[in-house]
Amino acid sequence: MAYVPGVALLAALVVGCSAGADGNANGADSKAGSPTVTPAPPGKYLTLPAPCRAVPRSTLKDLLPGAAELPGDQQDKVFRGSAAVTYDTDRKVGCSWKSDAPSATRSLSIDFERVVSYDPAVSDDDRADTVYAKKEKAAGLSSSATPGPPEEKDKKGEESEESEGSEESGKAKDPAGADATGSADPSPSGSSSESGQGTDGAPGSSSPEEALPSRILDNLGDAAFLQDLPKRAGSTAQHHSVSVVFRTSNVVVTVRYAEQPALITQVPDGRELQEKAQALARKLAEALSE
Repeated sequence: MAYVPGVALLAALVVGCSAGADGNANGADSKAGSPTVTPAPPGKYLTLPAPCRAVPRSTLKDLLPGAAELPGDQQDKVFRGSAAVTYDTDRKVGCSWKSDAPSATRSLSIDFERVVSYDPAVSDDDRADTVYAKKEKAAGLSSSATPGPPEEKDKKGEESEESEGSEESGKAKDPAGADATGSADPSPSGSSSESGQGTDGAPGSSSPEEALPSRILDNLGDAAFLQDLPKRAGSTAQHHSVSVVFRTSNVVVTVRYAEQPALITQVPDGRELQEKAQALARKLAEALSE
Protein backbone atom coordinates (compact mmCIF):
# COMPACT_ATOMS: atom_id res chain seq x y z
CA MET A 1 0.00 0.00 0.00
CA ALA A 2 2.88 2.41 0.80
CA TYR A 3 4.85 1.38 -2.24
CA VAL A 4 2.24 2.17 -4.88
CA PRO A 5 1.80 5.86 -3.94
CA GLY A 6 5.57 6.27 -3.99
CA VAL A 7 5.71 5.02 -7.58
CA ALA A 8 2.86 7.30 -8.53
CA LEU A 9 4.63 10.24 -6.91
CA LEU A 10 7.84 9.49 -8.77
CA ALA A 11 5.97 9.23 -12.06
CA ALA A 12 4.30 12.58 -11.40
CA LEU A 13 7.63 14.23 -10.73
CA VAL A 14 9.08 12.81 -13.95
CA VAL A 15 6.11 14.08 -15.96
CA GLY A 16 6.35 17.49 -14.32
CA CYS A 17 10.05 17.80 -15.11
CA SER A 18 9.44 16.75 -18.68
CA ALA A 19 6.73 19.35 -19.07
CA GLY A 20 8.97 22.02 -17.57
CA ALA A 21 11.80 21.07 -19.90
CA ASP A 22 9.49 21.33 -22.91
CA GLY A 23 8.28 24.72 -21.75
CA ASN A 24 11.83 26.03 -21.39
CA ALA A 25 12.75 24.65 -24.78
CA ASN A 26 9.80 26.38 -26.39
CA GLY A 27 10.62 29.62 -24.62
CA ALA A 28 14.26 29.46 -25.72
CA ASP A 29 13.22 28.87 -29.31
CA SER A 30 10.87 31.87 -29.32
CA LYS A 31 13.45 34.15 -27.78
CA ALA A 32 16.16 33.02 -30.16
CA GLY A 33 13.90 33.61 -33.14
CA SER A 34 12.60 37.03 -32.19
CA PRO A 35 15.79 39.07 -32.77
CA THR A 36 16.46 37.40 -36.12
CA VAL A 37 16.35 40.19 -38.71
CA THR A 38 17.29 39.85 -42.35
CA PRO A 39 20.25 42.20 -42.82
CA ALA A 40 19.90 44.95 -45.43
CA PRO A 41 21.73 44.22 -48.69
CA PRO A 42 25.24 45.65 -49.07
CA GLY A 43 26.05 48.34 -51.61
CA LYS A 44 27.13 47.53 -55.14
CA TYR A 45 30.60 49.03 -54.74
CA LEU A 46 33.26 47.63 -52.42
CA THR A 47 36.13 49.80 -53.70
CA LEU A 48 36.66 53.11 -55.48
CA PRO A 49 38.50 53.91 -58.73
CA ALA A 50 41.88 55.63 -58.83
CA PRO A 51 40.65 59.26 -59.09
CA CYS A 52 43.61 60.75 -60.97
CA ARG A 53 43.22 58.08 -63.65
CA ALA A 54 39.43 58.31 -63.80
CA VAL A 55 39.43 61.12 -66.39
CA PRO A 56 40.91 60.24 -69.81
CA ARG A 57 43.74 62.44 -71.07
CA SER A 58 41.69 63.41 -74.13
CA THR A 59 38.92 64.70 -71.85
CA LEU A 60 41.42 66.63 -69.73
CA LYS A 61 42.76 68.34 -72.86
CA ASP A 62 39.25 69.54 -73.64
CA LEU A 63 38.52 70.67 -70.07
CA LEU A 64 41.91 72.35 -69.52
CA PRO A 65 42.59 74.50 -72.60
CA GLY A 66 46.19 75.57 -72.90
CA ALA A 67 47.60 72.55 -71.08
CA ALA A 68 48.31 70.71 -74.33
CA GLU A 69 50.56 73.58 -75.47
CA LEU A 70 52.81 73.35 -72.43
CA PRO A 71 56.29 71.76 -72.60
CA GLY A 72 56.39 68.01 -72.04
CA ASP A 73 57.25 67.96 -68.33
CA GLN A 74 54.79 70.72 -67.42
CA GLN A 75 52.07 69.14 -69.52
CA ASP A 76 52.52 65.77 -67.83
CA LYS A 77 52.38 67.44 -64.43
CA VAL A 78 49.07 69.16 -65.23
CA PHE A 79 47.45 66.03 -66.64
CA ARG A 80 48.77 63.87 -63.79
CA GLY A 81 46.63 65.80 -61.34
CA SER A 82 46.98 66.12 -57.59
CA ALA A 83 45.44 63.42 -55.42
CA ALA A 84 43.40 64.51 -52.41
CA VAL A 85 44.66 63.54 -48.97
CA THR A 86 42.73 60.52 -47.71
CA TYR A 87 43.13 57.96 -44.95
CA ASP A 88 41.04 55.23 -46.55
CA THR A 89 41.13 54.88 -50.34
CA ASP A 90 38.22 52.44 -50.19
CA ARG A 91 35.97 55.05 -48.60
CA LYS A 92 36.89 58.46 -50.04
CA VAL A 93 39.24 59.62 -52.81
CA GLY A 94 39.65 62.68 -55.01
CA CYS A 95 41.86 64.41 -57.55
CA SER A 96 42.22 67.95 -58.92
CA TRP A 97 43.71 69.56 -62.01
CA LYS A 98 44.52 73.17 -62.91
CA SER A 99 45.61 74.81 -66.13
CA ASP A 100 46.72 78.43 -66.63
CA ALA A 101 46.13 79.80 -70.12
CA PRO A 102 46.65 83.39 -71.34
CA SER A 103 42.91 84.04 -71.43
CA ALA A 104 41.77 82.17 -68.30
CA THR A 105 42.53 79.60 -65.64
CA ARG A 106 40.49 76.42 -65.60
CA SER A 107 40.29 74.07 -62.64
CA LEU A 108 38.70 70.65 -62.26
CA SER A 109 38.22 68.34 -59.30
CA ILE A 110 36.40 65.05 -58.73
CA ASP A 111 35.55 63.29 -55.46
CA PHE A 112 34.29 59.76 -54.86
CA GLU A 113 32.72 58.76 -51.54
CA ARG A 114 31.72 55.17 -50.85
CA VAL A 115 29.11 55.09 -48.14
CA VAL A 116 28.87 52.13 -45.76
CA SER A 117 26.00 51.57 -43.31
CA TYR A 118 26.89 49.96 -40.01
CA ASP A 119 23.23 49.49 -39.17
CA PRO A 120 22.08 46.02 -40.35
CA ALA A 121 18.56 47.38 -40.79
CA VAL A 122 19.73 50.17 -43.16
CA SER A 123 21.28 49.36 -46.52
CA ASP A 124 24.39 51.04 -47.89
CA ASP A 125 22.27 52.51 -50.69
CA ASP A 126 19.82 54.06 -48.23
CA ARG A 127 22.65 55.53 -46.19
CA ALA A 128 24.25 56.92 -49.37
CA ASP A 129 20.91 58.43 -50.34
CA THR A 130 20.84 60.24 -46.99
CA VAL A 131 24.34 61.62 -47.61
CA TYR A 132 23.31 62.76 -51.09
CA ALA A 133 20.05 64.31 -49.83
CA LYS A 134 22.00 66.47 -47.35
CA LYS A 135 24.15 67.83 -50.18
CA GLU A 136 21.08 68.51 -52.27
CA LYS A 137 19.37 70.31 -49.42
CA ALA A 138 22.49 72.37 -48.69
CA ALA A 139 22.47 73.43 -52.34
CA GLY A 140 19.01 74.91 -51.82
CA LEU A 141 17.32 72.41 -54.10
CA SER A 142 14.29 70.24 -53.44
CA SER A 143 13.87 66.79 -54.96
CA SER A 144 10.73 64.79 -55.68
CA ALA A 145 11.24 62.73 -52.50
CA THR A 146 8.38 62.34 -50.03
CA PRO A 147 9.68 64.93 -47.52
CA GLY A 148 9.90 67.51 -50.30
CA PRO A 149 6.26 68.73 -50.73
CA PRO A 150 5.68 69.64 -47.04
CA GLU A 151 8.83 71.79 -47.00
CA GLU A 152 7.78 73.49 -50.21
CA LYS A 153 4.33 74.18 -48.77
CA ASP A 154 5.85 75.64 -45.62
CA LYS A 155 8.05 77.92 -47.65
CA LYS A 156 5.10 79.06 -49.74
CA GLY A 157 3.12 79.78 -46.59
CA GLU A 158 5.96 81.79 -45.09
CA GLU A 159 6.45 83.73 -48.33
CA SER A 160 2.74 84.59 -48.51
CA GLU A 161 2.83 85.91 -44.94
CA GLU A 162 5.94 87.95 -45.61
CA SER A 163 4.51 89.39 -48.81
CA GLU A 164 1.69 90.92 -46.80
CA GLY A 165 4.25 92.90 -44.76
CA SER A 166 6.66 94.19 -47.39
CA GLU A 167 8.45 93.12 -50.54
CA GLU A 168 11.79 93.45 -48.83
CA SER A 169 10.99 90.76 -46.28
CA GLY A 170 9.96 88.46 -49.12
CA LYS A 171 13.25 89.01 -50.91
CA ALA A 172 15.13 88.22 -47.75
CA LYS A 173 14.22 84.57 -48.10
CA ASP A 174 16.14 84.10 -51.33
CA PRO A 175 19.53 85.05 -49.89
CA ALA A 176 18.89 82.60 -47.05
CA GLY A 177 18.55 79.78 -49.55
CA ALA A 178 21.50 81.12 -51.44
CA ASP A 179 23.66 81.08 -48.32
CA ALA A 180 22.86 77.43 -47.89
CA THR A 181 23.98 76.90 -51.46
CA GLY A 182 27.29 78.55 -50.84
CA SER A 183 27.98 76.45 -47.75
CA ALA A 184 27.47 73.23 -49.64
CA ASP A 185 30.34 73.72 -52.05
CA PRO A 186 33.88 74.40 -50.85
CA SER A 187 34.67 76.10 -54.15
CA PRO A 188 34.87 79.91 -54.00
CA SER A 189 31.39 81.31 -53.79
CA GLY A 190 30.96 83.81 -50.96
CA SER A 191 27.90 86.00 -51.10
CA SER A 192 27.77 85.56 -54.86
CA SER A 193 25.82 82.36 -54.37
CA GLU A 194 22.71 84.52 -54.46
CA SER A 195 23.00 84.67 -58.23
CA GLY A 196 24.01 81.02 -58.31
CA GLN A 197 20.37 80.01 -58.06
CA GLY A 198 19.65 82.17 -61.07
CA THR A 199 15.91 81.77 -60.70
CA ASP A 200 15.07 85.23 -59.46
CA GLY A 201 17.58 87.25 -61.45
CA ALA A 202 19.52 88.79 -58.57
CA PRO A 203 20.63 92.39 -59.16
CA GLY A 204 23.97 92.57 -60.88
CA SER A 205 23.67 89.15 -62.50
CA SER A 206 23.98 89.01 -66.26
CA SER A 207 21.46 87.29 -68.50
CA PRO A 208 23.70 84.21 -69.04
CA GLU A 209 23.69 83.66 -65.27
CA GLU A 210 19.91 83.91 -65.13
CA ALA A 211 19.64 81.30 -67.88
CA LEU A 212 21.77 78.81 -65.94
CA PRO A 213 20.04 78.06 -62.64
CA SER A 214 20.99 75.32 -60.23
CA ARG A 215 18.64 72.38 -60.71
CA ILE A 216 17.88 68.68 -60.30
CA LEU A 217 19.27 66.55 -63.14
CA ASP A 218 17.58 63.59 -64.80
CA ASN A 219 19.10 60.39 -66.18
CA LEU A 220 22.32 60.63 -64.21
CA GLY A 221 22.92 57.87 -61.68
CA ASP A 222 20.17 57.24 -59.14
CA ALA A 223 19.88 60.95 -58.29
CA ALA A 224 21.77 64.08 -59.33
CA PHE A 225 21.78 67.87 -59.18
CA LEU A 226 23.76 70.75 -60.66
CA GLN A 227 24.86 73.80 -58.68
CA ASP A 228 25.83 76.92 -60.62
CA LEU A 229 27.92 79.50 -58.73
CA PRO A 230 28.92 82.59 -60.71
CA LYS A 231 30.80 85.24 -58.77
CA ARG A 232 31.84 88.81 -59.38
CA ALA A 233 33.85 90.34 -56.55
CA GLY A 234 34.49 94.06 -56.91
CA SER A 235 37.16 94.84 -59.49
CA THR A 236 38.42 91.27 -59.76
CA ALA A 237 37.53 89.06 -62.68
CA GLN A 238 34.43 86.94 -62.45
CA HIS A 239 34.91 83.41 -61.14
CA HIS A 240 32.36 80.88 -62.35
CA SER A 241 32.09 77.45 -60.72
CA VAL A 242 29.80 74.55 -61.57
CA SER A 243 29.30 71.46 -59.41
CA VAL A 244 27.55 68.26 -60.45
CA VAL A 245 26.75 65.80 -57.66
CA PHE A 246 25.25 62.39 -58.31
CA ARG A 247 24.68 59.11 -56.50
CA THR A 248 24.92 55.65 -57.97
CA SER A 249 24.16 52.86 -55.50
CA ASN A 250 26.35 53.49 -52.43
CA VAL A 251 28.80 55.91 -54.09
CA VAL A 252 28.37 59.70 -54.18
CA VAL A 253 30.40 61.56 -56.81
CA THR A 254 31.10 65.29 -57.01
CA VAL A 255 32.49 67.05 -60.10
CA ARG A 256 33.61 70.69 -59.82
CA TYR A 257 34.61 72.70 -62.87
CA ALA A 258 35.52 76.39 -62.74
CA GLU A 259 36.96 79.23 -64.81
CA GLN A 260 38.76 82.40 -63.74
CA PRO A 261 39.21 84.87 -66.65
CA ALA A 262 42.47 86.76 -66.92
CA LEU A 263 40.69 90.09 -67.54
CA ILE A 264 37.88 91.65 -65.53
CA THR A 265 36.06 92.46 -68.76
CA GLN A 266 35.75 88.79 -69.63
CA VAL A 267 32.76 86.73 -68.52
CA PRO A 268 33.01 82.92 -68.39
CA ASP A 269 30.64 80.95 -70.55
CA GLY A 270 28.52 79.37 -67.85
CA ARG A 271 26.60 77.23 -70.31
CA GLU A 272 29.82 75.68 -71.59
CA LEU A 273 31.01 74.98 -68.05
CA GLN A 274 27.72 73.29 -67.21
CA GLU A 275 27.68 71.16 -70.35
CA LYS A 276 31.25 69.95 -69.87
CA ALA A 277 30.78 69.25 -66.17
CA GLN A 278 27.65 67.20 -66.92
CA ALA A 279 29.36 65.33 -69.75
CA LEU A 280 32.23 64.35 -67.45
CA ALA A 281 29.80 63.29 -64.69
CA ARG A 282 28.00 61.01 -67.14
CA LYS A 283 31.29 59.45 -68.23
CA LEU A 284 32.20 58.76 -64.62
CA ALA A 285 28.77 57.23 -63.99
CA GLU A 286 29.18 54.97 -67.02
CA ALA A 287 32.65 53.92 -65.91
CA LEU A 288 31.37 53.01 -62.46
CA SER A 289 28.57 50.90 -63.88
CA GLU A 290 30.92 48.80 -66.03
